[in-house]
Amino acid sequence: MLIQVCLYFYCKFLWRCLKFVMRKLTGKCELQRICYSTKPGASRTMKIETSLRDSKSKLLQTSVSVHPDVIEKTIEDIMELKKINPDVNPQLGISLQACLLQIVGYRNLIADVEKLRREPYDSENPQHEEMLLKLWKFLKPNTPLESRISKQWCEIGFQGDDPKTDFRGMGLLGLYNLQYFAERDAAAAQQVLSDSLHPKFRDITKEEISKFSKTEWEKKRMDKAIGYSFAIVGINITDLAYNLLISGTLKTHFYNIAPEAPTLSHFQQTFCYLMHEFHKFWIEEDPMDIMEFNRVREKFRKRIVKQLQNPDMALCPHFAASEGLINM
Repeated sequence: MLIQVCLYFYCKFLWRCLKFVMRKLTGKCELQRICYSTKPGASRTMKIETSLRDSKSKLLQTSVSVHPDVIEKTIEDIMELKKINPDVNPQLGISLQACLLQIVGYRNLIADVEKLRREPYDSENPQHEEMLLKLWKFLKPNTPLESRISKQWCEIGFQGDDPKTDFRGMGLLGLYNLQYFAERDAAAAQQVLSDSLHPKFRDITKEEISKFSKTEWEKKRMDKAIGYSFAIVGINITDLAYNLLISGTLKTHFYNIAPEAPTLSHFQQTFCYLMHEFHKFWIEEDPMDIMEFNRVREKFRKRIVKQLQNPDMALCPHFAASEGLINM
């Protein structure tokens, strides 16, 4: 433990020495070097965020958590601290402001999402009830709900006759995401729901068929494709999106698509993308039974995390829910 602590401070000391040398050689501070040499997007914003957070200056350290209304003033203070003339370097202030809007916005988005997650579904709250009933109407527009407490809820993937019990894990966040998907991308949501109820096998190539033995092929022909509970999976994918957000994994995506602060709509649009992709992934995996759900989900999570390790990655869906949100 002591060795690790010593190594940490040694590396930090070397890094600051390197920054000092680079400043003397180039005549530019680290923030200038990042903004002038790194293209806009996640690559630049994440480097700026690290530089500010690891700075020995209290002003720079706290700049990543200021209120959005004081970002412009914060940029002016940083320029003054670094003795940078804004008239000579006008682009630097613009670039730093764009980065700070994303950084601060991401933190605020976490707070907004966490607030929804912590709010439990309340059947006595008319707004909550209205959202739930709208979810049914968006997913089953041609089938009236016979009563609020009904086995019909199982038709859209809830576990019992009252969906409120299924929202315990993710609170209102699960309902918000499901309604957003069902409303903003109605055709796709209804198709995913239909496929989950009437699952189909993925197409098998001739090459794959040639690898099956006669016994395996006969078994494959007799097997049934496995569906899943749409609403329950939606809540589960909400949990996945939430954890990707909290861990910072989604920074790559949001810093690449949001020109300023990422919003709750960006998060919900990302949920829609994950629902689309998980549905395709489930069909590709062709699980033997629903008990394999956790294995498939974890494999899917690892694939998304791996994609987001690429600093140029953006989870850019091309469907109705994404219109007006993507701005590369």
